[in-house]
Order: sequence, then C-alpha cells, then structure tokens
Amino acid sequence: MNPTDLSVMALGGATVLYAIAMVAYAIRLARVADEKVAAKSAAAVPVGAGAPATPASPADEAPAASSPLKRSAKAAGIARSTTLVGALLHGVGLAARGIDAGHVPWSNMYEYTISGSFFAVVAFLILQRRRDVAYLGAGVTGMATIALGLALTVLYKDVDTLPPALQSYWLVIHVSIATIVTGIFAVSFIASALQLMRDSRDRGVRWTGARARFLDAVPAASSLEALSFRLNAVGFVLWTFTVMAGAIWAEHAWGRYWGWDPKEVWSFVIWVLYAAYLHARTTQGWAGRRSAWLAIAGFTALIMNFTVVNLFLQGLHTYAGS
Repeated sequence: MNPTDLSVMALGGATVLYAIAMVAYAIRLARVADEKVAAKSAAAVPVGAGAPATPASPADEAPAASSPLKRSAKAAGIARSTTLVGALLHGVGLAARGIDAGHVPWSNMYEYTISGSFFAVVAFLILQRRRDVAYLGAGVTGMATIALGLALTVLYKDVDTLPPALQSYWLVIHVSIATIVTGIFAVSFIASALQLMRDSRDRGVRWTGARARFLDAVPAASSLEALSFRLNAVGFVLWTFTVMAGAIWAEHAWGRYWGWDPKEVWSFVIWVLYAAYLHARTTQGWAGRRSAWLAIAGFTALIMNFTVVNLFLQGLHTYAGS
C-alpha cells in the first residue's frame, strides 16, 4: 500500500471513530445529567413522607441504583477508547502524508486542517489525563469529525512540490506552532461556548428545556471560564511566537518583516483579540459572559483567517489556499 492510500484510509478510519466517540460522549453527558437529576429528586423527598413501603430486597434495589451508573461508565469507556484509537489513526494518516510529500504535512489547507484537528484532539487527551474534562469530548470529537470530513471530501489535494517560499526550515518552526495553537484555541472555544450555555441555563434565560438537560453534567460556568482562561493564556504565548516567527521568515523569504499582507493582518487581528481578552479578564474584571464572548471572537477570527483569507483574498500567502 502506498503512503497516499494509507494516509487517506487512516484519516477515514479516524473520522469514523471520532464520530462514534462524539455519540458516546453525548450519551455519557445525558446519563450523568439523569443521574444528577435523580439524586437531587431523591434528596428533596422528606424522610418518612408518604405511606410506609415494604422494604425492598438488595436484589430489587441493585438494578435501579446501578444501571444508570453502568450505562454512563460504559459510554465513557467507549468514548475514551475510540478517541484514543482515532487519534492514533489520525497520527498515522499525518505521518503517511508527510512521508508521501517529503516534507512536514502543513503546506496547504488540506494538510493544515488534518494537522490542526489532530492537535485539538491531542490537547483534549492531555487535559483528560490531568483532570476530568469528558464534558468537552463531544465538542472536540465532533469538531474533529467535521474537520476531517471536509478535508477528505472538499479540501483534499494531491501531493505537490513546495513553492520556493515554503522550502525553508521555518515551515517546521512557524507553521507547526500555528497548528498546535489552533488545536488549543479550539478546545478553549468549546469550553467558552459551554460556559455561555451553562450561564444562560443557571440564569433561566435559555437552554432550559429538556433537550438541554445535558448541561447539568457540565461544571459551573466559573469553572469553565477558568479552564478557558488557562488554555487561552498558553495559546496566546504560542500565537505571539507564531507571529514573530512569521515575521522573521518573511524577512528571509521576501526581504521584509511586515508588509500588511492579508494573512499577516488577520494574524495580528487574532493576536489583538486574544491580548484584549487576557487584559480585560485579568485587569478590568471582565469575568463571565463578556470574557467568553471575547474568546469566541478570537477563535472566529482564527477560522476566518484560515478560510476567508485563504480562499478569497489575494496575497503572498495565496498558496496556502491551494
């Protein structure tokens, strides 16, 4: 089997596994929410209320008490295992693409998409080893499923020779950090979105119906905000390095550090938005919904930089859209 076929097959398998993991994580959220609702209902019943009931035997009580927990644990196990195997296949697909191309696999939109989604899943798995963030799983694996699906069906491009401007070691330094930080910002975006949803539910504004019961399995909005802040702080440092490395590479390739190319402008816009988020969050007391919206604005600008700028704006980075 040649590397091209191996890469496509591995990425296709990863897409399927991520889709299965997304469903399993969603089921886990629903089960955990049901368990919490049932626990609250049981705690709300006064002791001794109602007519005395015949004591149930342990055999009668065990299925009712353990069945939801078992279903939740089973869904969590399936979600974790399929995500891990999907990430391994994803990595194989990336490596095979790099071997086939003869260079690191992030020279065009197809390769950047499969790389950025890989790092988002890896960031999630690393977080999962340190703390329980399974509530982010459905969002992360869902985003990875969509990204890989679009990459394989819409953005796919056969291996080609690198343009002269990309034939540099700066491709490894600059773009590798950009793909890693994209994955980190993606996970942070999901946390901020859940923060807004949970906050709206707590205030009784929206997300209050039965379909939004999964939010009962999500941590408090303040905890989600703290997680998003830590991720964005790390991502901002890496994005700062990305912009600086890009300027140095531009001087090597084109003889100037900054030329207000559309890609350069949007990279700066992203930096400003996340800088504003961190500044407002730490010094101006913009905690809560306002900081979450700023974080979401930053990620939206990142996606626009990858899509709109690459596809519709002409500049020295036009090759990135090929």
